[in-house]
Amino acid sequence: MNSSALAGSDALMSKARGMLRALQSTSDHIEASALVSHDGLTLAAVLSSEANADRFGAMCASLLALASRAASEVQRGELRQIILDGEHGPLLLTRAGKTGVLAVAAAPKANLGKVILDTRKTAADLAMLSAAA
Repeated sequence: MNSSALAGSDALMSKARGMLRALQSTSDHIEASALVSHDGLTLAAVLSSEANADRFGAMCASLLALASRAASEVQRGELRQIILDGEHGPLLLTRAGKTGVLAVAAAPKANLGKVILDTRKTAADLAMLSAAA
């Protein structure tokens, strides 16, 4: 199933939000997460009230597209993950199969290795969720 079909299913969107909440419950250091389609549509999100989910989704999709092209230019194969290291913590963008990208923001003191592992597992689960539908 593609991301537009996932977006059209309230039950699947609800499951995806549950998966994002479960991811955030694995660590006090994960502050926000969102599943974003390749065209920038935020399919499910657990963000702060200050964050604009639509704008965030569009920016994540743009970053993924640019990074994918850069990786291709130097023959790195299909891009799996982008890690942005910000002053207030990392932002990970992890490919979630054909569904899109899982964006995860973590606190500066987060164990980055654990966040990467948890994010990759959740991204794989989200990819399977949409593929099974």
